[in-house]
Amino acid sequence: MYFIPLISPDPVSVHESAGNAQRAQFVSLTRRFSPGAFSGECEFMFTGDGTHRNIFDNSEKVRRHERRLQAGEALERVLQYISIEGSGRGVIEVEGVVTGSVATVTEVRLRFNAHGETSPVSIGLADLLYRENQLVITNDIVARVNALTFQKAEGRPRMGVTVSSVKRKDAGDSLWQKLKGGVAGTLANYFIKPLPVESTGNDAMLDFGAALTSKETEFTFPKARNLRPASDER
Repeated sequence: MYFIPLISPDPVSVHESAGNAQRAQFVSLTRRFSPGAFSGECEFMFTGDGTHRNIFDNSEKVRRHERRLQAGEALERVLQYISIEGSGRGVIEVEGVVTGSVATVTEVRLRFNAHGETSPVSIGLADLLYRENQLVITNDIVARVNALTFQKAEGRPRMGVTVSSVKRKDAGDSLWQKLKGGVAGTLANYFIKPLPVESTGNDAMLDFGAALTSKETEFTFPKARNLRPASDER
């Protein structure tokens, strides 16, 4: 998940649970070509126990909106973290077009619920506001992520997010809570706006898709300037 600090406009620190044994590996690659288009599917899997969490530093975001916050407004649904817990199966889907002899990747989708398995990826969102001149984090929610989508586009790139469930952070795991979360997730997909991402990270994901479909034997991501030193959750 090195691509997360690459796409983030804000600093990101990586935290892993003690004794983390998680690993990611490719399972298979399928490619399809036609005169004007191509596509590919690369299946991958997460194995091992543990939690890998990317935590976003929203200090700069707070500074940019200081006046709004001091006036009593809240910053709603601010991304707090992206987490991978335990194992799971996913697939990277690549789509592109061919113009003359030039192949161009137009979209890369990372799906984390292959073969009907529950996605191990979740995001934490919360509202930020001031109370008695102190910054407060409230209305914490957790959304189970099924897919992240990157597209080639003009202007500031954005990442699409598709979720399977949304529930409050303190909600339990009862059947009722899961049903409520699933309904909320279905509704949320109609209202979740694509998140702005760094151009360098978006381009890297499209280049990664191109490397997969062209069967490159290796691919090196650019340096993530917003990555902070790794640390362990204790």
